[in-house]
Amino acid sequence: MTGTVVIALERFLPDARRIAGVLRAEVVPYGPGAFRAAFAGYDRIVALMSAGIAVRGVAPLLADKWRDPAVVVVGPDLRYAVPVVGGHHGANDLARELAALGIEPVITTATETRGRESVEGLAARLGRDIVNRDSTRAVNAAVLDADVPIYAVAGPGIVVAGPGVSLLVRKGEYVVGVGCRKGVPAADVAEALREALREAGVAPGEVLVYATTAKKRGETGLLSAVEEMGGNLVFLDDETLNAEEAPSPSRASLIGLAGVAEPSALAASKRKELVLAKQTYGSVTVAIAR
Repeated sequence: MTGTVVIALERFLPDARRIAGVLRAEVVPYGPGAFRAAFAGYDRIVALMSAGIAVRGVAPLLADKWRDPAVVVVGPDLRYAVPVVGGHHGANDLARELAALGIEPVITTATETRGRESVEGLAARLGRDIVNRDSTRAVNAAVLDADVPIYAVAGPGIVVAGPGVSLLVRKGEYVVGVGCRKGVPAADVAEALREALREAGVAPGEVLVYATTAKKRGETGLLSAVEEMGGNLVFLDDETLNAEEAPSPSRASLIGLAGVAEPSALAASKRKELVLAKQTYGSVTVAIAR
C-alpha cells in the first residue's frame, strides 16, 4: 500500500480535487466497494462525507490498528477534519495537513489532547519502528500521568526490559528468528543468517530485528554475529514464544519451548507472515517473518 486517496460523494468531487491537490492524492467517487478498494491500496484515506457514512463503510474492514490505513473524515462544509481510524498511525498528521485549506483538525487521542507525545508519534519523528507493539498501551497511559524517561542505547548493547517498556529500532520490514546450539561460533551464525536472507531475497538493511529466546543471552557467537550484520538482537521470554504457533517441528520442546526460530520471528513481526520457514544450517536455525 502507498499514497493517499480522497473518497467523496459525487456532489463533493470539486472540493475533493482541491484536497487532493494539497495532499498529492488521488480522488475516487464514493460508491459500493470504494472503501474496500482503498483499504487494499492506500495508506491514508480522506472521506469527504458525513461521519456516519464513513464509519459504516470502514467498520467491517478494520483488522489491526498497526496495518489499517489512517482514515480522516472531512465534513461537507470543509470546517473540520476528524481522525476516526489510526490517530497515532498517521491520521492525526493527515488531519493537520488539511489545515493548509483552513480545515480545522479535531484531535481526540488522549496523549495529544494533553500536549504529550505518544510512543507512536515519537517513533515516527525519529524514523523508528516499535518492536514490542503491545507495550504502547501501558507506556502511553503512563505518559498521561508523568514524564516517561527515554533511554538511547547506541550499541552494541543488551537491553533487558519489561512489558511496559517500548523498544524502538531502525525501520525494517522483516524479523529474523534465530536458534542455535550452545557454543556455536560467530562465523557459523553469520553465514547462516546471510544464506537465509539470500534465500528469502531480503537485504540486511530491511531487517527490523533479529530475535531469539532469552535462554540464549549468553551465546557470544550469536551476539557477535548479529553485531557483525549491523542488526539489533532482542531476547524473548518463554511465554511470548509459546504464545506463537510453531509451524515446523522443533527440538526446542526439550527446553520447554514450542520452537525458537519461527516463534521468535513471528512474535516480533508486524504482519505475522512467514516468508521463510525454518531452515537449518549446521548448528543454526533461521526463520524470517514480516
